Amino acid sequence: MQNVYINKISAFLPNKPVSNDEMEAVLGMVGETPSRVRKMILRSNGIVQRYYAIDPKTRQATHTSTELAAQAVKKLGISANEFSSLAVGTSYPDQILPGQGVMVHGLLENAPPMEVMSMSGVCAAGMAAMKHAFNAVRTGEHQTAVAVASECASAIMRSENFKAEADSKLLENARPEIGFEKDFLRWMLSDGAGAVALSNKPNASGVSFKIEWIELVSFANEMPVCMYAGGDVKNGEFVSWKSVSQAQRDSESFMAIKQDVKLLNENIVRCTVENALKRLIAKYHLQAEKVDYFLPHYSSGFFRDRLLDGLRNIDFEIPQEKWFTNLTYCGNTGSASIYIILEEFVRTSPLKSGQKVLCYVPESGRFSSCFMLLEVVTQ
Repeated sequence: MQNVYINKISAFLPNKPVSNDEMEAVLGMVGETPSRVRKMILRSNGIVQRYYAIDPKTRQATHTSTELAAQAVKKLGISANEFSSLAVGTSYPDQILPGQGVMVHGLLENAPPMEVMSMSGVCAAGMAAMKHAFNAVRTGEHQTAVAVASECASAIMRSENFKAEADSKLLENARPEIGFEKDFLRWMLSDGAGAVALSNKPNASGVSFKIEWIELVSFANEMPVCMYAGGDVKNGEFVSWKSVSQAQRDSESFMAIKQDVKLLNENIVRCTVENALKRLIAKYHLQAEKVDYFLPHYSSGFFRDRLLDGLRNIDFEIPQEKWFTNLTYCGNTGSASIYIILEEFVRTSPLKSGQKVLCYVPESGRFSSCFMLLEVVTQ
């Protein structure tokens, strides 16, 4: 097996940052009524600005998720002729089919035929793309590979998408507001993309990251659906959008992203930190004191101290002064978040050869987790 290095990292955040006071005007008010939970959720998640692929004046889309991904690949500064494997991850692709990967491939300037993989899921989809690119190089099948993840959550969080549901509430003489499990995510998610270029050699100068390992694990064998789109949970069973009428899909906003917040809060740390990391401590003989930096993707500042508690529960405490995240000012960009974190981290941190960087990406879709260990290489 070959060593694999992250040689280049890029991030693309569309348009100008949107503040907490501006976001409802950009996304629009459901039923022309201000959200009753927006301020509470924002106080909890600690995000003060984010980016949307929406023109704030016209409220028209400026990018698709595919276009965001293509921009991130372009910002790597390499030609599409310089890599032969492309892996693409996203939570909510622009289309049901074909795969998001080939749509991104189709937008790359002067791209030759190449291997393309499309990874679905939620936040861990970006790391699934990273792992495929890692394995593509590690096995020697490809010398250079690119992984990219993008999210365009704003496309499905705009108020227009909830009009049918709001209108049905008005017909029932009820307040035209959507359920908490949907409104919650309107103030949590935002847009962005990130990409990495991997090869079997470190950069001739500057900083590279040697990928020691990438581990993904799902706990869907024991956990129910928690975050979802294209369906609903009724009487404890998941119901697909394919199983209901068009009228029901519209009136109940089946295609919106939804979150069982109670299930999330009670299980995300136990499953994706404690249970997942315990397996890796034993497998790789990990020692917390040998981790120089910890790059966690958590969806909300609400989980920061709970994440620390989870590490303590398994005797793997990493002091928060070793943590790096940009959630508060880049927003929660789902599967793209770890790429966007890595790009700023390498650009702003005083890194030295041999330092160990542990990355953590959970997802609450049906409770999956990914950890990645990097070693800093400087030339």
